Amino acid sequence: MKLFGIDVGGTFTDVILSDTESGITEIHKVPTSLEDPSDGVVRGILELCERYNINKSEIDHVFHGTTIATNAILEYDGAKTGMLTTKGYRDIIHIGRHQRPENYSIMQEIPWQDRPLVQRRNRLAVTERMGPAKDEIITPLDEGEVRKAVATLKENKVESIIVNFLFSYINPGHEERVKEIIEEEYPEAFVTTSSGVSPQFREFERFTTASINGFVGPKVKYYINNLEKRLKDTGISAELHIMLSNGGVATPKTVSEKPINTLLSGPAAGVLGGAWAGGLSDRKKLITFDVGGTSADIAIITNDGYTESSARDTSIAGYPVMVPMIDIHTIGAGGGSIAHIDKGGAFKVGPRSAGSRPGPACYGHGGQKPTVSDANIVLGRIDENNFLGGEMKIYPNAGYKVIDELAEELNLSREKTAEGVLQIMNNNMANAIREKTIQKGEDPREFSLVAFGGAGPLHAVEVAQILNIPEVLVPKYPGINSATGLLTTDLKYDVIKTAFLMSTNLKFDKLNEDFSTLEEKLIAQLKEDGISDELIQIHRSADCRYAGQGYELRVDLSSGVLNNEKLQKTFDEFHENHKNEYGHHFEERPIEIVNIRVTGIGVMPKIEKQANEPAYSLEDALVKTGESIFNLDGELQNVPTKFYKRDKIPVGVEFKGPAIVLQKDTTTVIPPNCTAHIEKYGNMIIKVGV
Repeated sequence: MKLFGIDVGGTFTDVILSDTESGITEIHKVPTSLEDPSDGVVRGILELCERYNINKSEIDHVFHGTTIATNAILEYDGAKTGMLTTKGYRDIIHIGRHQRPENYSIMQEIPWQDRPLVQRRNRLAVTERMGPAKDEIITPLDEGEVRKAVATLKENKVESIIVNFLFSYINPGHEERVKEIIEEEYPEAFVTTSSGVSPQFREFERFTTASINGFVGPKVKYYINNLEKRLKDTGISAELHIMLSNGGVATPKTVSEKPINTLLSGPAAGVLGGAWAGGLSDRKKLITFDVGGTSADIAIITNDGYTESSARDTSIAGYPVMVPMIDIHTIGAGGGSIAHIDKGGAFKVGPRSAGSRPGPACYGHGGQKPTVSDANIVLGRIDENNFLGGEMKIYPNAGYKVIDELAEELNLSREKTAEGVLQIMNNNMANAIREKTIQKGEDPREFSLVAFGGAGPLHAVEVAQILNIPEVLVPKYPGINSATGLLTTDLKYDVIKTAFLMSTNLKFDKLNEDFSTLEEKLIAQLKEDGISDELIQIHRSADCRYAGQGYELRVDLSSGVLNNEKLQKTFDEFHENHKNEYGHHFEERPIEIVNIRVTGIGVMPKIEKQANEPAYSLEDALVKTGESIFNLDGELQNVPTKFYKRDKIPVGVEFKGPAIVLQKDTTTVIPPNCTAHIEKYGNMIIKVGV
C-alpha cells in the first residue's frame, strides 16, 4: 500500500510517503499556504509523486494533521455563533466556576469573558427543563419559542447554533428535537448539541466544549470538504483520514460533525511519531520535544504509553475542553520566536512569532525582527548552503543585521546577544519539561528526550543538559516526525456516558446494558467506515473517584459481562493509581464510577521500519569543518566544528561534538563533550555531556 502522511505546520507543510510493499520511505517539505492550507497539502503530494515517479491514482490512504480548528480558537477567528439554552442558564458560559484562572492576579484575562465564543445578544433561552432522572421531564420543550429563537438567530446572521440544555447528558431528547427544528428552519446553520459532543456532567465545561465545536465548526467543515474535492479533482482517489486529539484518526464525515476533536491534531501526531521512533531503539520512557516555527509541544511517554489529559485540567487558549486529548503542553517557543525587550526592560523570547511570512530575517522574505533562527545563524549552527537540503536560500547578513539591532539595545556584542536568545529559549523549554516531569513526580534523568520538528534537534541537547537528561534521540526524519506519526495510528473513536454509580450499590444490569449500547454504537461506526470485524478492537474504561471528591482518575475495565469480581479488580487498580498520583489512598472509602467510556479502534495499515544501509564512511559524510560558537565554562568561544550529511553517516560509528548534522528537514547540533551514533533503523542517539 502507498500511504501519505501530511502535517500542516505554521511554516512548512510536511509530507511523507511510505510504500508498505517495497519498504520505501520518501519525504518532502513545502511552504505552508496560510490563506488556504489545502494548497500546500495538494502541492506537496503532487511534487512528491512527480519527484519519485509515483502514480497518484495508486495512492491508497492520505492521513492528514490539520491546524484549522487550533488556529481558529487561538486566533479567536471562528464563526459567528448563536446559542439556545435552558431558561435561567443563559450566562453559564460567561460566569464559569468560582475558581479564578489565576487566584491572586487583579489584572488577569478570563478568556470566556474577554473573548466570548457566543456574544450575549446571540444567547437565547427557551422554556424546557430535564430532570436528573433519565426519563424525567420537569418542563416540556416549548417548540414555538424554539422556532422564534431560531428565526431571531437567522435574522442576526449567525453561522453556527449551539444547543446547551441542562441535564442533556442524561436525557438528550430536548436537544435532539431542537436540532431537528433548526435543520427545518435554518438548514444553512452548523448545529452542535452538547449531548452530541460531550455527554458529561459539569454544565460550564460541557456548554463551553459545545460552544468551541460550534465556533470552529464551519471553518473546519469547509476546509475538509474543500480538501476532499481538491484531491479528487486532482486525480487522487485515496481515502482521507484526519488526525484527532486522542491519538487516532477519523473520516472526514466524522470530523466535519465534531471538529473539536482535531484541536491537537498535529501535536498528537508528533507524540505518536516520537513513540514510534523510541520503539525502534527499545526506549519506552520518553519526553517528546517537538519544536517548530512558532511553538514547542512537550509530552511524556512512560512504560504504560502516553497519557490523556484529565477532564478538569484540559483547556485550549484558556477555554475548558471535555473531549479526549493526549496530554500535551504547548509553549510559544520556536525557530520563528521573536526576541525583544518588553516594556519593563526585560529581555524575552516569544511567544510572538514571525511565522512563515515574513518569517525570520535570514529567510529573506522581509522579516525585520530578530528571531531564534537568526541567532542560530550568528552562532554558526545553520549552514546557509544546506538549509532544506539546499532548496531554500538563506541570507546570513539579514540575520546579522537584526541581531545587531537588538545587541545595540542591550549593549551587548552580536555573539552574546545571540547566545542570550538561545539561553532564554532553551530555559523556557526546560521549564515546560519540568512542569510535565518533576512537578508530576517523574525524574527526567530516567527518560530519553526525543527531539523533532524543524527546530527541536537544534536545541535538544542543550535543553537536556539543563535537566540532566542523559541522552537525546533524534528520529531519522525529525523535521517531519508528526507526518510520520500519522502513519503509525488507527481509526479511533471514543464514546462516554455519565453513570454516577457507587461501589456500595452497583447496578450490574444497568452497567452492562450501557456498555453494550456504547459498544454497539462504536462497532456500527467502524463498520460504516469500512473496517472489517477482525480489525475492530474495543476497550473499556471508567472515570472513578472516592465519594465526595471533585476530580476523577481513569481506570481500565474488563470486557464481557461485569460482576463483583471484575469490578473489584478495577477498584484495586483505582486505589493504586490514586496512591501513585497523589501519594495516598483510602481503601475503606466507597468509590464512585462517574463516567463509563468505550474506545473503538479500527486497525489501519502502517509505515514499515526501514534499516539503514551502511554504504558510506564517516569521511564520506563530512561536508566541511567550520566554526561555531559555544558557551564553554561561561565564555563564548569559536570552536572548530565538523558538518556532516546525516544520510551518509554510517550505522554504529561514534563521532564526537562539536558537530552539526545536516539533513533536508532539520539541523542537529551536537555540542562539545557529547558523542553520537546512528542506529540500525535510523535514529541518532546523542549521549549528553555536561
